[in-house]
Amino acid sequence: MNDHAAPDLPARETVMLAAFEGWNDAGSAATTALEHLHDVWGAEQVDELDPEDYHDFQVNRPVVGLGPDGTREITWPTTAVAVATTPRSGRQVVLVHGIEPSMRWRRYCGELLDIAAGLGVRTIVTVGALLADVPHTRPIPVNATSEDANVRELMGLEPNTYEGPTGIVGVLQHEAAARGMQALSLWAAVPHYVAAPPSPKATLAILHRIEALIGEPVPLAELPEDATAWQLGVDELAGEDSEIGEYVRQLEEAKDTAELPEASGEAIAQEFERYLRRRDKGTGG
Repeated sequence: MNDHAAPDLPARETVMLAAFEGWNDAGSAATTALEHLHDVWGAEQVDELDPEDYHDFQVNRPVVGLGPDGTREITWPTTAVAVATTPRSGRQVVLVHGIEPSMRWRRYCGELLDIAAGLGVRTIVTVGALLADVPHTRPIPVNATSEDANVRELMGLEPNTYEGPTGIVGVLQHEAAARGMQALSLWAAVPHYVAAPPSPKATLAILHRIEALIGEPVPLAELPEDATAWQLGVDELAGEDSEIGEYVRQLEEAKDTAELPEASGEAIAQEFERYLRRRDKGTGG
């Protein structure tokens, strides 16, 4: 059973969720989450970006195959924009699914944000997944960050302290904030010793965080069963390889120690402050 927290975003505000295949998408967890939302919410594609402007086709090659009528077709790597209306709240959600571009990143982000503005989007949520030293046996962490101090205060988010090479997810969030849009990023931590896709447990964790963010239950279909089967498979792998098994036990010990009550007091305090803000808004105080 899922617990759906009070939404962090205004109920009727149009939100864009964006995920990109490649460096920002460990285990394909982020793009699989958006594909799932596209399916369960019946999203309809409304636009796409011309791949000729942004992709090196020797890096991301087009694919040839048979079309519905039996003729051979070429499918080009592109970025698709789709729109869904959530069934319970009626919120419009714009879903962006693409491949990290090879060139002209600023123009690419500008074109996406122009489309977003035309669809009435005020908040951009980029979704990514990274490889991390986390155990597969514990809940997958999904961190939410923002460069915007106002967004952090409103939603109780942590500042983004990362410094180093960035991907299209980081650039799009930065460009959105520069335009005055609300921009935040969700990042799932995928165990690095099981990096190959799929990563259904991480995908499920991302969907739960999106549920809480927009205040809309997401039908999960077979994902919980897939996540359980994935974890059992990795358990079996760890049981057959003593080095991996010992490494997992070390990660579990480090994770459990970090989550002791005395280590998480600040997080509890932040959550309580968010509860008070929501209560005050609900009572008009």
